[in-house]
Amino acid sequence: MHETIENVKRAMLSMQRASWEQGVAAQALLELGDRELVVLMAKESVLRQDADGRLSVLYTDQGVTDPAAAGEVVFTAAEWTGDQQLIDASQKMLDYLLHKAPKTEDGTLSHVVQGKQLWIDSMYMVPPFLAVAGHPALPVTQIEGMHRRLWDVDKQLYSHMWDEDKQAFIRKAAWGVGNGWAAAGMVRVIAALPCEMQRERDQLIEIVQSLVKSILRFQRDDGLFHDVIDDPSSFIETNLAQMLAYAIYRGIAAGWLDTDSVSAADKMRQTAQQKVDDLGFVQNVYGAPHFNSPGTATEGQAFFLLMEAAHRDLRAN
Repeated sequence: MHETIENVKRAMLSMQRASWEQGVAAQALLELGDRELVVLMAKESVLRQDADGRLSVLYTDQGVTDPAAAGEVVFTAAEWTGDQQLIDASQKMLDYLLHKAPKTEDGTLSHVVQGKQLWIDSMYMVPPFLAVAGHPALPVTQIEGMHRRLWDVDKQLYSHMWDEDKQAFIRKAAWGVGNGWAAAGMVRVIAALPCEMQRERDQLIEIVQSLVKSILRFQRDDGLFHDVIDDPSSFIETNLAQMLAYAIYRGIAAGWLDTDSVSAADKMRQTAQQKVDDLGFVQNVYGAPHFNSPGTATEGQAFFLLMEAAHRDLRAN
């Protein structure tokens, strides 16, 4: 398995990366314990920092929350090294989110610069950074704001996109990877919240427990899921399985998720391993360049590594 992990990591580092992919790739290296590469990825995120504070920006990046995915790693690398450039860059990213970024009336961050749109992706991109950067109450309120608008009570799954200005869904579908972003993001926040915020931790734990249970109802015999979780006509996709396995392993290791789900996670992991080709690319994930069909993507590589890191740590307990 060590060789497979190294192949997946090498392939990931060979790929072009948008702002959120830079962040999730760096987070994968952080959880693997590859400290040197984490610092290098943090430095690269800063080299691409926009004047407004957004990290890892490429060209006309219209993302508000996507650039914050690198915030956690830049903040961590700054703490490790004391590098003033990293310290300043982390603070600039934080200042952008707190004072400049477009928000709804209740303070929930828009996913994009133009208009006020809430995407479930944001639940992973922003809250973990806020949690580690000294504002532990903010990730909870951000998650609550997204949950109010995007949680489908009937399906017990998250919808994809909401337009706050129009008070209407842009896309109501229960997108698989989106629900994976939500589960993984909340897992990271739960781990980062201080012990005095136990009530808030319990609140997020309850949401993740419900979400995991709901997603598992749709698991295929091969361990995977459809791109739209409850739509069997949508393509079969690999990355949600990796994301959910990551969340399950972390939840079990932390003691707040029932061990009954480990067999489902192990099946996801086994099938994901079979999707790695000879070059180390994880196949049939929600893929680049247009993210509307199965293919390859940096985020798919990163979540393979995050899944493996979480599995390693669970087995070490």
